[in-house]
Amino acid sequence: MANEVRTTQEILAKLKIENLNPMQEEAGIAIVESPNVVLISQTGSGKTLAFLLPIMAALDEGHDKIQALILVPSRELAIQIEQVARNMGTGRKINAVYGGRSSAKDRMELTQMPSLLVGTPGRIADHIRRGFIDTSTIHTLVLDEFDKSLEVGFEEEMREIVGSLTGLQKRVLTSATQGVDIPNFVGLRDAQWVDYSDQTVERLEIKRVLSPQRDKLSTLAQLLQHIGNKRGIIFCNFKDSIQRVSEFLDEKKISHGSFYGGLEQRDRERALIKFRNETYNVLLATDLAARGIDVPEIEYIIHYHLPHREEEFIHRNGRTARMHHGGTAYVLHWTKEELPDFVQQYEVEELNKSTHLKQSEWCTLFISGGRKDKISKGDIAGLFYKQGNIQKDELGMIELKNDCAFVSVKKTIASDMVHKFNNTRLKKKKVRVREV
Repeated sequence: MANEVRTTQEILAKLKIENLNPMQEEAGIAIVESPNVVLISQTGSGKTLAFLLPIMAALDEGHDKIQALILVPSRELAIQIEQVARNMGTGRKINAVYGGRSSAKDRMELTQMPSLLVGTPGRIADHIRRGFIDTSTIHTLVLDEFDKSLEVGFEEEMREIVGSLTGLQKRVLTSATQGVDIPNFVGLRDAQWVDYSDQTVERLEIKRVLSPQRDKLSTLAQLLQHIGNKRGIIFCNFKDSIQRVSEFLDEKKISHGSFYGGLEQRDRERALIKFRNETYNVLLATDLAARGIDVPEIEYIIHYHLPHREEEFIHRNGRTARMHHGGTAYVLHWTKEELPDFVQQYEVEELNKSTHLKQSEWCTLFISGGRKDKISKGDIAGLFYKQGNIQKDELGMIELKNDCAFVSVKKTIASDMVHKFNNTRLKKKKVRVREV
């Protein structure tokens, strides 16, 4: 394609990244030069881009079959990798398949095979069994967060998938955790290790916040006012706790979203979309959000509950102070609570500031048309600017999916835009528009 982005520097410019970090540079060289690579690096260090750059560059432009397969432990990580790969603008066909959405939808998208396929082991294995995926042309396999895939019970499916890859030439395994066991069925031989697990996150601060009461809700509210109008994640251990904290934040009129395993996949995706586009700046989450989700640079995380294992403590903290940005992790600590061994006696943060928490100026609109309807982000922006007659600062982030789109607009114009555009034509498709 004439407009294809071909060089690393052009891709980085498109992604608004100035330079690769040392881990990404070393991993890229290793993946090009070695048939088997194990990449160990912290959550948030940029592993996705580290393996996508060399893998996308190696795809044959004239090949209309699957050449590379990326297996991931969660739907959210599949969606994230698909989005990063698309944003690279290489012109290669990319698809993601995962549980929680219609298999028929997958099959329709797979009628034209992608060059790069991303998916969860359960859904990929099912499609292979049914003959919807031809594995004979796959030469590259990435097991992203492979230890997590094993931990959540995908070993049987992973074994089955790897066994079907008869033309496999390259294997890349990634993890954020050092000392993980690699199963024999992966077939790793003489692997080159790129290990950045001991690289400390210099921009991360960890502080304790003392709660005089066992019920930490009041202290949480004080902490949020102390932090101010910044973007962050509050981690809880259980769904019930999230619901309780959510009700409390509602009472305090603190705008927020929730993300946990019990939610429908659609609701989980929309919670992340609204967090990314600033419909709200606070996300309540279980450890499902500790790794493998696509969220913007956030300035803090709060451990409302401490996790049971050090590994999850590290992964949670890795959601902030990512790449070249700083961040703070707050441990909300009841004064009589015994801290686990992996939590040090970090400096205590005194809550002496109180900022008025503003309601977000943004809301999210749903549009019932997407890529399959030949609709682009430019088409949507043009609709709002030209026919909606809005100002540039009234339109925010546009997220384009295969069959729909989500648009962030200022609350002051949202109802007017819905009234103006619902049941109108965008390109050749009559679309529905409503507030999410």
